[in-house]
Amino acid sequence: MYRAVVYAGKSVFTALRLPVKVTGTENLPASDPLNGRSRRAVPGHGAVVAITHFGYLDFAFAELVLWNHARIQARYMISKRAAEHWFVSPFVHGLGHVITDRTAGAEAYDDALAKLRAGEYVAILPEAGVSRSYTVRALKTGPVRLAAEAGVPVIPISVWGAHRLLTRGHGFSLKRAWRSPIRLHIGPPIHHSPGVDVAEETERLRRELQDGIETCIADFPVPPEAGAWWMPAHLGGGAMTEAERDAADVADKKAGRHSRG
Repeated sequence: MYRAVVYAGKSVFTALRLPVKVTGTENLPASDPLNGRSRRAVPGHGAVVAITHFGYLDFAFAELVLWNHARIQARYMISKRAAEHWFVSPFVHGLGHVITDRTAGAEAYDDALAKLRAGEYVAILPEAGVSRSYTVRALKTGPVRLAAEAGVPVIPISVWGAHRLLTRGHGFSLKRAWRSPIRLHIGPPIHHSPGVDVAEETERLRRELQDGIETCIADFPVPPEAGAWWMPAHLGGGAMTEAERDAADVADKKAGRHSRG
């Protein structure tokens, strides 16, 4: 099923003629043996993959990079609310992803830890919701805690441009998506040891992800118009400022929404 989903996604991206540029692939681990046409999990060779979250398709492009590099089938941590969707649910369970319950996360943490120790790649979007400022906001501490306990690295992947296809407040538009460039940057793997300062290392991860976003923006081939909705406010774009984003996140929480963004 995983291979079928990957190939289906690649077919859609090809049909839309999406030019995808990736830098930093030298920071990905060496390839492992294959189990048929997919990577075979090797204990001690797993990793936590931390991905930025500006749009709803960021995870798909990150998985595309991992698959193309070494046929990696990452196991994503997905909220219980999303996993219960009638269309998504069969794929979540069939693909072996990790379902997280925001009110009781211990079981999901243990599941992710077991997968990492077995040599799987566990992918996390640690902003826990779309960042409507299109800058990397404060992260959840899960990636650092899991990596330190499992003895595996954290691989930061920054995705820019995928939010122009589909994100909160901006639905899919075929005209906008056609030949729309996608830019990814993979930062150096971050290694932790037990007893690490989790808060400090989580902030370090946030900076690495933001640095990756800035690398992507620097050579993004679409010149933005003044006030373009998809550009950060500090670069003259029309996205929320970070203060506005934080206020909107607070409003969401008060309204009882599960996601920060």
